[in-house]
Amino acid sequence: MLRLVDELERPLSRDEPSAHFTASAFVVDEPHERCCLVEHAKLGRLLQPGGHLEDADESLEAAALREAREETELDVALHPDAARPFDLDIHEIPKYRDEPTHWHLDVRYLVIGFGDPGAGAAWYPLGAGGDESVGRLAEKVRSLMTA
Repeated sequence: MLRLVDELERPLSRDEPSAHFTASAFVVDEPHERCCLVEHAKLGRLLQPGGHLEDADESLEAAALREAREETELDVALHPDAARPFDLDIHEIPKYRDEPTHWHLDVRYLVIGFGDPGAGAAWYPLGAGGDESVGRLAEKVRSLMTA
């Protein structure tokens, strides 16, 4: 990922055709028993909230928090004890309409969520929902809590 920061012409822009950075938030409740996941419209999977950076985002952290608020409607805050970023992931995004197949360089933050999620988002027992990547995030939360 560090190499691509230098190699890509616009690494933070979704207009960069081969790969670009995204930001996401793994949202857990205060007791670290549940995670809030959203149904991803394009991919048809339960995932942590996240997405592309916008011009108004001052940082990757700010983008992750904005995405978490927009997609879950929860009040959110960065986890006080987690590394920042909490996780890094590179994954391929399949061709969709006019967008070619490309790579997301996802920078992930651990976030505490407060309240009841809005439509399209829901609380799930930690580790019980989502794909392999979400499972890895849940394991990292469990490790953080036992450290």
